Amino acid sequence: MKKPTELGWRSILPLFVAVVVLYPLGVYAAAPSGAIFTTVVDGTEVNLNQYPSKEDVYLDGGPGPGAPQTAAGLDDGIYVFQVTDPSGKALLSTDPAKCRQVIVSGGIITGVVATGCQHVTGMDVDHGALTVQLMPYLDTPNNGGVYKVWVTLVGDYLLGCKKQGINDGLERIDCGPLSRRSGGVAHGFMPWESKTDNFKVREGCPREIDVRFIDDDTGRLIDGLLVTWFDTLGASNDKWSVWAPWLLAYHEAHVENVETGTHRFAIFNQTGCRVQEVYVDGKLMPGLGPQTVEVNAKKSFKSGTIFVDVYCDTSP
Repeated sequence: MKKPTELGWRSILPLFVAVVVLYPLGVYAAAPSGAIFTTVVDGTEVNLNQYPSKEDVYLDGGPGPGAPQTAAGLDDGIYVFQVTDPSGKALLSTDPAKCRQVIVSGGIITGVVATGCQHVTGMDVDHGALTVQLMPYLDTPNNGGVYKVWVTLVGDYLLGCKKQGINDGLERIDCGPLSRRSGGVAHGFMPWESKTDNFKVREGCPREIDVRFIDDDTGRLIDGLLVTWFDTLGASNDKWSVWAPWLLAYHEAHVENVETGTHRFAIFNQTGCRVQEVYVDGKLMPGLGPQTVEVNAKKSFKSGTIFVDVYCDTSP
């Protein structure tokens, strides 16, 4: 039985408390394939998803940072996005949903829907995609300066608005607040059909959960492997392990600026990794193989990193 790898520059603060539960894969519904992420106007990756101003934050989509060339991009279609506080309760976007539509083709963002109020775009330097400015949106009520961006297909958004009693969702700024009455729909966005990512507009140390994939025989950290993160609302995003020290990513799949509450990580077999043991914060999980682990970020956890270490059988 191997011990978790002793790597990384960050320390895990004792104020972070992790609670881990095993779930069968498939418990959580899948959002569209691929990933979304925040960036600057030219698509350059940003350290720890932290920005000096709200105007600097742009939406990008596709396979995602650290993904191999063979990774799937977003499903083609027309999407709508929104910006909220990390809890999803406060809608911060201030323009009607019709202004926040983006077009995905070939797995990447290729345009915005021309409505006369569409958002400013830029060009991604890496793969020819467009980036889309998130402004206008209000300041977050979150004390740490953290925001959440959501993306969902327009058809799913309209259905979510109908669940909240709104039939003309694209004409509205807000289809209704997150509530039990609407079955967890937040402003027209159904979490289980949405992709989300968190970002921060403020200097300071983030709090993050990082997944590392480790060769069970050699202890080598493996890049280009996928984990699916489910946020506290049940929305998801795909993250890949990557070596990018200029981004403070050391063979890890980053989930940055996590909100208070329970986060889940679906760990599964994939090319280059048949899952063996899984450790969370140094604690060995009771089961071997693919599983979903649960981590609870408490309010007292202010900054630092919790590691999820996945040991892989890499033999042919």
